Amino acid sequence: MPYTVNGAELETDEQGYLIEPDYSDEAVQVIAAAEGLELNDDHWKVVAYLRDEYREHGHTPNFRNMLKGLGEVMPGCDSKALYELFPLGPAKQGAKVAGLPQPLGKGGY
Repeated sequence: MPYTVNGAELETDEQGYLIEPDYSDEAVQVIAAAEGLELNDDHWKVVAYLRDEYREHGHTPNFRNMLKGLGEVMPGCDSKALYELFPLGPAKQGAKVAGLPQPLGKGGY
């Protein structure tokens, strides 16, 4: 199920994650709409955090490390708040909405 962003078709895997990252705001809006999410400022903070982590490490953090890292960006952020933003799982759905490839790791980082 590819996404169409600015007239270009973005290739996805079978679960709807982009094969190659797309860092445009338009991609975030298209994917969020497909996920049934209405974005607010906190969604954008999570998207920016996940994109920074992906650029720096080549992958996104697992939920535990994501929660710890976001605590520095969003004081008072807890797991309940993240699940309210991304009900299908903040680490996975957050990465999808951020326009990043599917997180593959379990545990570890």
